[in-house]
Amino acid sequence: MKAYEYVVLRFVPRVDREEFVNVGIVLHSQDAGFLDARWEVDEQRLGAFAPGCDLAAVRAALERIRAVCRGQIGRGLPTLERPGQRFGWIAAPRSTVVQPGPVHGGVTEDPAREIERLLERYVGPERPSGGPGLTIG
Repeated sequence: MKAYEYVVLRFVPRVDREEFVNVGIVLHSQDAGFLDARWEVDEQRLGAFAPGCDLAAVRAALERIRAVCRGQIGRGLPTLERPGQRFGWIAAPRSTVVQPGPVHGGVTEDPAREIERLLERYVGPERPSGGPGLTIG
């Protein structure tokens, strides 16, 4: 098993209201040499949550995070050599339209599969559980 840490990326259209919608995950495993970002931008959901939001700016912010994960430099990106440094930069609090949530951790055999599982759990559409007392339809 390999230890990892992750942050949920949040779309925060108005920082002063402290409301957000989860849009992505960044997962770092020093043990596995893994750092990557995944996201889903649900245009209908974000548009309903924040009418008139600039979805191109949201996607650009997410692409910038992916570039940092991959160690790209230039175009205003930070020059950080180690993946742990890059994860720290991504996880640092900021007041922008895409913000990281708190850092969480876990263990996994496969970080690439784990980031997909976390994306489904925290970002994907909610599905009814169908548990007791829940009526659908």
